[in-house]
Amino acid sequence: MTYCLAVKVNRGLIFGSDSRTNAGVDHVATYSKMRRYTWPGERVCVLMTSGSLATSQAVIHAIERDLANPDAEFSLRHGKQLYEVAQYIGKLSQQEQQRHARAMEQSNASAESNFILGGQIAGKEAEIFHIYPQGNFITASEDTPYLQIGETKYGKPILDRIISKTTTLEDAARCAMVSLDSTIRSNISVGPPIEIAMYQKDSLEAPYHNTYTLNSPMYKSLQKQWTEGVRKAFDQLPRYEWEKN
Repeated sequence: MTYCLAVKVNRGLIFGSDSRTNAGVDHVATYSKMRRYTWPGERVCVLMTSGSLATSQAVIHAIERDLANPDAEFSLRHGKQLYEVAQYIGKLSQQEQQRHARAMEQSNASAESNFILGGQIAGKEAEIFHIYPQGNFITASEDTPYLQIGETKYGKPILDRIISKTTTLEDAARCAMVSLDSTIRSNISVGPPIEIAMYQKDSLEAPYHNTYTLNSPMYKSLQKQWTEGVRKAFDQLPRYEWEKN
């Protein structure tokens, strides 16, 4: 399991992902689930994955194959709209799932993968898309300007309470890290390192990107202050009537 999220605010886009691919008492593996593709002044694409690692890796390899082939029918650089790129990724995902469907069924495993695609093409709006295993996709709404894939439930409450279209990029990035940390604390199948990427709308430049481990000073400070703040807020909650007697 994994957890990835993307947030769309007025000033740009925030992306966050964990790096755990397998959880157990004796074995924990890590693998980056965020890929960034930038052609300065032309377009920026960020892609995150969850689900079958075999399918998502095969899709990434197909994307890189097409980028390296000047005669490819389509690639990340060909779409005039970002939704066309989303359609392309959905098609690749479907092809890979169908290729291994029978073998996966025999082993009682799933070949399904979900993707989040975000970025901007010159002259177009910055956007984010959730691409489903079936190849179709949705984008964020005005009321819910974020998308999640993987283990979503633990990190959702903070997003619902904090994120709006007017949230600053910096606050959205902090909120994304709290969302990831909340999920890590509650589910062993999600784990560090955490990756955070921030894209400023209309810059058409590589997103700011950093990776945070459990020992990263910023991550340790955020964990400590968030925990202390939640406890303080809890202690200040209204008292029941019977407590006032």
